[in-house]
Amino acid sequence: MARLRESRLRILVTGGAGFLGSHLIDRLLAEGHDVLCVDNLFTGSKQNIEHLNLHPRFEFMRHDVTFPLYVEVDEIYNLACPASPFHYQHDPVQTTKTSVHGAINMLGLAKRLRCRILQASTSEVYGDPAQHPQTESYWGNVNPIGPRSCYDEGKRCAETLFFDYHRQHDLQIKVARIFNTYGPRMHHADGRVVSNFVVQALKGDPLTIYGDGQQSRSFCYVDDLIDGLIRLMRSDDSVTGPVNLGNPEEFTIKELAEKIISRTGAASGLIRSPSPVDDPMQRRPDISLAGSLLGWRPEVRLDDGLDRTIAYFRSRMDEILAI
Repeated sequence: MARLRESRLRILVTGGAGFLGSHLIDRLLAEGHDVLCVDNLFTGSKQNIEHLNLHPRFEFMRHDVTFPLYVEVDEIYNLACPASPFHYQHDPVQTTKTSVHGAINMLGLAKRLRCRILQASTSEVYGDPAQHPQTESYWGNVNPIGPRSCYDEGKRCAETLFFDYHRQHDLQIKVARIFNTYGPRMHHADGRVVSNFVVQALKGDPLTIYGDGQQSRSFCYVDDLIDGLIRLMRSDDSVTGPVNLGNPEEFTIKELAEKIISRTGAASGLIRSPSPVDDPMQRRPDISLAGSLLGWRPEVRLDDGLDRTIAYFRSRMDEILAI
């Protein structure tokens, strides 16, 4: 049973200037809460939160979560970490530190305040899965020493820390395993497949497919994902997770490229490049647990979500082309 949220809370969102964080903050403010947004702006952008500059219940603090933070809040959403391969491989040591030191610092804060804390984990904890679709009980197939390991293993270690704090200090934790999410405010050059394809199509360039394009992914629209995070945070104390949050509809990368070409009206073709190291061949969440515990299921179909995402990037093409 979900907890009632009738009073105004002061909520900390780390990584709040990022793609997911900024959408989460919009929802929390709309519900009447006070929000402290913390971000070091490595991948986050002030542009994502500039519409909130004059909001009376919004506060921004530039801070790196690998250093301790001393604030007073009622809840913590820990979203801080580069999430795209291009960004998290740029400085892999810092990526690991953000996941591990960041988790330690935010858990320490939650312990001091005796408040609940949600960890934004990832489907990457499953690695290149031997189980399909992936359930939360699956332990994963992760390379611990590859170029993606800074993110995959960093997030796995963060989950370990969350559950150890829960067992050792009786901390109220929530762990969400987030699958591929897309929508407005994605960074145009983050290297993720939806943003890559949309920007390439709008520019009239060929769409770059890595490998044969038969690897599969499932794509969750950002509004659905944010709804899942909030439902998880507000769930009964006994619900710790991990809980998969994603859209179980599965598409090959080639199918996605063809959809985006069609929906943009582009004349783009396809070009192929070698697959990145340790790129998983298939990824689809089993969301039975989210359905039974949270009453959650994504509602936005891929075609509708792509139309909204394309419209966002189309509105920013002059700016993108000028960079």
